[in-house]
Amino acid sequence: MNPIIVIPSYWAEGNQPGELGERGVYDYTTPIDKPLPELESCLASLEQVRGVLRVAVLVVAPKSCREAARARVNSICRSHPDLNPLVVGPEEGERIMSAVGRVVPSAAGEAVSLRGYGAIKNLGLAVACVFGHDVAVFMYDDEVAEDPDFLSKAVFGLSAYTRQDLKILAKSGFFIDEDGSPYANPAKSWTERYWTKAPQFNKVMERAQKAKNRVTRSNHMCGGCCAIHAEAYTRIPFDPYITRGDDLDYVLNLRSHGLDCWFDNDWCVRLCPPEETASDASVFMQDVYRWFYEYRKLEVLNARRDLRTITPESLMPYPAPWLCDQVRSRVRSTALRRLVAGPDRLAYLRIIVRGIRDADKFARENASRYLSFSMTWPGVMSAIWDDRYLQAAILRTGDVCGRAALSPAQKPSDAPLSGIALSVPDPGSTGGL
Repeated sequence: MNPIIVIPSYWAEGNQPGELGERGVYDYTTPIDKPLPELESCLASLEQVRGVLRVAVLVVAPKSCREAARARVNSICRSHPDLNPLVVGPEEGERIMSAVGRVVPSAAGEAVSLRGYGAIKNLGLAVACVFGHDVAVFMYDDEVAEDPDFLSKAVFGLSAYTRQDLKILAKSGFFIDEDGSPYANPAKSWTERYWTKAPQFNKVMERAQKAKNRVTRSNHMCGGCCAIHAEAYTRIPFDPYITRGDDLDYVLNLRSHGLDCWFDNDWCVRLCPPEETASDASVFMQDVYRWFYEYRKLEVLNARRDLRTITPESLMPYPAPWLCDQVRSRVRSTALRRLVAGPDRLAYLRIIVRGIRDADKFARENASRYLSFSMTWPGVMSAIWDDRYLQAAILRTGDVCGRAALSPAQKPSDAPLSGIALSVPDPGSTGGL
């Protein structure tokens, strides 16, 4: 296989929380002047990983510091030439968006861009497509790969068939924390009673970790440790209209198109969260937009006869409770409790008075936009697949180490998959979750 590692990297001049619910507000951003950025640790960890062919770093930054962010990322990437780093900033992104725009004018600049989690992931898929990589492996820059076999584990089982003749085209690994645990810490505060997802998520994780089989069917995808085969990513894009949770949303997109996400309990990364994170109120408001939108979008998907119906039972124990009308009461109860307990009381008052209404309006107006966009995606991918002219244009500025694109002779073989005999539970069973 010929995998590419894609790493979105978010930068800013300082701690800039942004407007509540605003698209393009991220969970954390790296200050330009940070002495040791998370990206450096991430790339350093990949130095000991076997079989790395190319690492694409997507530079996400506001206009006010784009040049400084690009210079900082260029400097970091130059110190890791063996990774064959490719920096994708506004200039390279513009070339890709122009190519996308020639096929689907409405898609460029919004659905494939360096703004918004889903659009950024789509740009990463477009980079993989342009350079003809048959697997896109996503990481976040606040993660480190501790296993030299990280990449071979990433492609393990991809494009293989299960005993039920199901083809594995997308799979997820998992995070571990500083203690080596893959489980989330439940919130103990009374304000989080209706908002914490940890108990439900931990049930999903426990089933996957204790499963007899290494690869099992999953309702969950870890966006910073996932691998998507070209047969899937050239058919199904990420949703550019969702504010957070693009990875979990991708599971629904796959399932509605007749595919599944699979979980590999032997593939993980260590999460090293930075100090610079968005405010709780900002993240909460993005989640309000996310869950309201997801709830409405699922209704739209299930109304289509040409798509596979996604039942609540198939999404238990998580995320089913968050994809129904019950999420409204969760939002109001949590906002009221945080308003009473503080801090950021003014922000939660704004959420109660106006934010919830705006999020509901956004969900109703935009729930069907993804379907319209996704119908054009295969044509976009076909038009830019292994495009040598676009490759050359991107490499002129994005190849900070001055290395040429890999020739076909340098691409790895399918050896990592040889001899694999997968044993996967019956897809009708939830026992492997």
